[in-house]
Parts: sequence; C-alpha cells; structure tokens
Amino acid sequence: MSESEEPIEIEALPLDAWHRARGARMVPFAGYEMPIQYAGPQGGIMAEHLWTREHAGLFDVSHMGQLIVEGEGAAEALEVILPGDISALKPGRIRYSLLLAEDGGILDDLMVTNVTPPGGETPRFYIVVNGATKWDDIAFLREHLPDEITLTHLDERGLLALQGPEAAAVLEAIAPGAADGLYFMQGTSVEWRGEQLGIGRGGYTGEDGFELSFPAERLAELADTLCADDRVRPVGLGARDSLRLEAGLPLYGHDLDENIDPVEGSAAFAISKRRREQGGFHGADRILRALTDGAPRKLVGFTVEGRMPVREGASIYSDEALIGRITSGGFAPSVGAPIAIGYVDTQYSAPGTPMEAEVRGKRVPLTVETMPFIPHRYHRQPRNQATGASK
Repeated sequence: MSESEEPIEIEALPLDAWHRARGARMVPFAGYEMPIQYAGPQGGIMAEHLWTREHAGLFDVSHMGQLIVEGEGAAEALEVILPGDISALKPGRIRYSLLLAEDGGILDDLMVTNVTPPGGETPRFYIVVNGATKWDDIAFLREHLPDEITLTHLDERGLLALQGPEAAAVLEAIAPGAADGLYFMQGTSVEWRGEQLGIGRGGYTGEDGFELSFPAERLAELADTLCADDRVRPVGLGARDSLRLEAGLPLYGHDLDENIDPVEGSAAFAISKRRREQGGFHGADRILRALTDGAPRKLVGFTVEGRMPVREGASIYSDEALIGRITSGGFAPSVGAPIAIGYVDTQYSAPGTPMEAEVRGKRVPLTVETMPFIPHRYHRQPRNQATGASK
C-alpha cells in the first residue's frame, strides 16, 4: 500500500457475533466481514449449496443497500437512469433493473419494488442495491434525481434471504399468510413481533425464495426463529456464489460493470418494450443501436470438459484467436462439474460452439451453453392470473 492510500475500513454486519457463534469463517467482502462458510458436519460450501437446493438456506445480505425513493414524479425520474418501465410498476410488484451511467454503462444492477401504500397519492419505491456499490449508487442517485424527490438510506435495517424449495413453508410457519399471498417478484409488509417485516419473493439462487427486511437491532431474533426450524441452515458467501452461477445470474463487479452495456451483458430483458420504443434513458442511443445492430461481444455460459475449474480472468481462444475472457467460474455442486460465465466475440456466442480457456498455461475445452445451468424454480404467477404482473 502506498503512503497516499488509506486502509479500507471493514465494517461488521449486524449479525457478526451470530455468525461467529455458529463457526463461520469470516472474510472481507464489499467492505464488510462476511461469512464465507460455516464449520461443523453441516457446514462447508458443498453441503450448504446442496442443502439450499433441497431445503432452505438462510443468507445474511445486510451489506446490501436498502433505499427509499419517493415523491411526485419519482417513477419518471427513475426512468431517466433505469431502462425499465417503472411507471407501470403496480404497488407490491418488483422489477429487476440497471443503474445506467450517462454513456449507457452499467453502474449496478438492482431491484425496485413499488411500496406506495394503498390509497397513497405519493409514489414510493424501495430499491435494493449491491453492497460493494451502494455508496457510489447513493451519490449518483442524489446527483441525478430532482430535488423534489426524496432519497432515504434505510441503514437501520438488516436484510436476510431465505432461499430453497422449503422456504415458503418455513416463512408461513412464522408469519402465516405472508408467503401464500405472494408470487415471484411480488412483495408485501407484515407485522412480526411488533415490527414491520418487509418481504419480497425473489431468488438469486434460482430457487424460490424471500428477501426479509427487518430492524438491524432485532435481526438476530428473526435469524434465530428461522434457524429453529430444522429445514433451515445458515449459508455463506461460497455457496451463494456457486448457487447464483448455476442459476446463470451475473454478479456485479465481475460479470457486469460500468464498461458493459445491457445488450452485451445479456441483460436486455431489463429494457421494457415501452422504453425501447420511447428511449429517454441514459445511454439510450448506444443501447438501442446495439439492440438493432447487435453487440460486438456477449455474456454467455460455458460447460467445461474435465474436472479443472476455469476461473475469472482466464483467456478464451478459438484456435489461436483470443476471443474473450471468463468473468465467473467454479465447480457447480448440483451440476457435478465445473461451469463458467464470460464474454466472447458475438460470432462465437451460439450454444454448442467449442472453444478453449487457458488455465495455468494449459488449454481447457469449453462449450457455449444455454443458461441457466440448473432450471429456475421460482413460484411464478399463472399466466391467466398475471394481469399487470412485473417481469
């Protein structure tokens, strides 16, 4: 570290002592000490990953930023910097979106929930941003939102994620009616032991799951209650990464960054039809042109021949031509083999295309694979009931 550099301050999560008491191995991540895995016969990345796929895993994601954006014209103001149709988002609905730099590069990916109360006249949106970017996101939002729009950082609240096929039954057991009333990408708020518990039904693991916002000072009480159920075990960052990789979901700062636009980042689904037709968002000219003409590179998935993992930074070749790089990779417990995600020149992006990655001076065969690697198991609303449902 040079003399001009200041040491990075590492903060503690609200559940820091809770994790340590359960044998968590803590590592620095996104400015916080976070559990990467837990000790004991039930712990370890492989065991935690498989438990989440079969039962329910509890993740501490309190490092992420929880924000409220509200005021007359809030939806329209957000649409300048997000490419989604926020104006059409109904109360209780959630939408995945992208925070865009003025040139169309991706500053972050995030979730937006319309939390305008019933009968409320002032639009109100709850936004969850990535932990590693939250302070930059907050500064960017303050700079680009009009003065009449209020931005509040809910730093007094923690955030847990309950993920897996038994998550809904577990949540129903402690908050009857909360889970049964929600489909994928819907949210609500209920009272739990005298406090408001915010609930969103999402799932970055590819499994059915819930994000639970609760006062940080009482987060251990919620975590203890959930883990008292034999179907729930705490899960760390290691399995969180392997689960999202199998689900084919990008990780900001690795698979997406400010140098990548939504089209090349395979995130064009976040640009709604109306926004494609009308534009008006940051980088619209660049992004809409890429939608029409195609991007020069594309984010794709890969299966890997053999057992050697291919990790971030590995170069990708077609014969002797350098055609891309790996942005995420590792062993996938549910697949039973290594998998990876990365960028390749668009001409090589069709599923089934063979290529090679260079790992420790050796070439490892890859094949472009359609993602997700493991089918998503979200609790989706039936199409005949989904009038007005957000994507």
